[in-house]
Amino acid sequence: MERYWDEASSHPRSVPTRSRGRGALQRSLWTRLVTTASAASIVIMTARAVHAQSLDDAPVAAGARDAGGVPATSSDAGVTGDASAPASAGDPSGGPRSISSASEGSARSSTAANVTVSGYVEAFWQYNFNRPYNGETAARGFDTRHNTVSLSNAVVDAAWSLRERVSGRVALQFGLTPETYYSSEPRGSGSGAPPTGLGREVWKFLQQAWVAYVAPLGRGLLLEGGIFLSPIGPEGMAIKDQWNWSRSNLFFGLPFYHTGFRATYSPLPGMNVSVAGFNGWNSVVDNNDDKSIAAQFTYALGDRLTFSALYFGGVERPFGETNGRGWRHLFDSWAQVNATSWLSFMVHANGGFEPVYAGEAMGRSDWRGLQWWAAGAAYARVRPLRWAYLALRGDFLIESISDEPVGPSGMVDVSRRPQVIFFSSDRVAATRVTSATATLDLRPFDNVSIRAEYRHDNADAPIYYDDNNLSRPGVDPRLIGRRATQNTLTIGMTAWY
Repeated sequence: MERYWDEASSHPRSVPTRSRGRGALQRSLWTRLVTTASAASIVIMTARAVHAQSLDDAPVAAGARDAGGVPATSSDAGVTGDASAPASAGDPSGGPRSISSASEGSARSSTAANVTVSGYVEAFWQYNFNRPYNGETAARGFDTRHNTVSLSNAVVDAAWSLRERVSGRVALQFGLTPETYYSSEPRGSGSGAPPTGLGREVWKFLQQAWVAYVAPLGRGLLLEGGIFLSPIGPEGMAIKDQWNWSRSNLFFGLPFYHTGFRATYSPLPGMNVSVAGFNGWNSVVDNNDDKSIAAQFTYALGDRLTFSALYFGGVERPFGETNGRGWRHLFDSWAQVNATSWLSFMVHANGGFEPVYAGEAMGRSDWRGLQWWAAGAAYARVRPLRWAYLALRGDFLIESISDEPVGPSGMVDVSRRPQVIFFSSDRVAATRVTSATATLDLRPFDNVSIRAEYRHDNADAPIYYDDNNLSRPGVDPRLIGRRATQNTLTIGMTAWY
């Protein structure tokens, strides 16, 4: 018998032959070997293709990736295009993007991972009508320099995703912004651990750095660890994602970043629930041996409505603190409504309390009151032209401290005087601050924003600086160079890719 390949059936067929000499037998054996090797190659290639397809079809948390192939986790505060994505707290960095647009950046695919590289630069000039003698605009988030052109921030951000399961992000920064908000970073560990050699002078160059894994549980459980932008409130770090150039008093008083672990789950499209454990407020290195916890619920109804509710609690004061070390409770909620394509509104409410003790050594038996605060902000944004926006904001923050501590002699014990949580400057503290802001935002190109902003600040104590005019009548000598109000005009520009 001889064998030939049947083109119709793709299988070898046998036909009779006249002779079966040694040559014919050798040819028959050789043909069988070639046919067997070809069939084995086809089986191997098919198995490889099936295996690769199974990796691509692995279940992932619903909407757990953004357009760049990166999990929709910690970023600079924002709603992604997919309302069902489990958003991370850091991304208003966790949770729905409160103010801004779709993500920017360029994607590159390799055999290992999808990588997205993005960044932005912010620069501004500001004039403070108080003409502060030290050139500083006090009690502001990052626009803190009078009559000087300043580089607010320059950021390079790289994010990667591997097979839709593992991802990470590192954002490096340089400028006035990190110099400002990393100033509260503890200089040393409060847990008794030996010094790491890394302080605020190193950490300030790192805006965020985290790793993430999507566990195959239900719709997908997102697990993250690292340094995150704070999930508290709707405002964030990047000005391009904000309605105003300056940040509200709430943003300045509340924490900017956290270090720890977080888990996020999306039970329904557009709904995310997250729980987290952090070192505390603004601490890469913890200032005590207690940890803080957080829980957040976010919901996005397409592009029309975004809502967030959050609880954050923990011991935030260091060892030896005058007020003792009570558990600080924070409650935060905000909502944004895009009424039309040209009109949007947003509200933000925050409040909390902290027990005050007469010194750490006294323990909880020497409890002497509650220190509490309440704050709120309202925003409106109109788009009269395709390339122009006008945004208005008003905000307030009120803090109540406990009564003055009284020592055994019946005199006020100054060494145990309660310390404010939020607004103080050179031993001058304010318990009420307000501001009103108007911002014109011009966008002649998709990735450029040019802004002009006027802002008025007011406080119940002279926490703002002025021109230090000694000849001004009726001024307490102890308050020379200070006022309870300030007005500023800011011109700024930011561009991103």
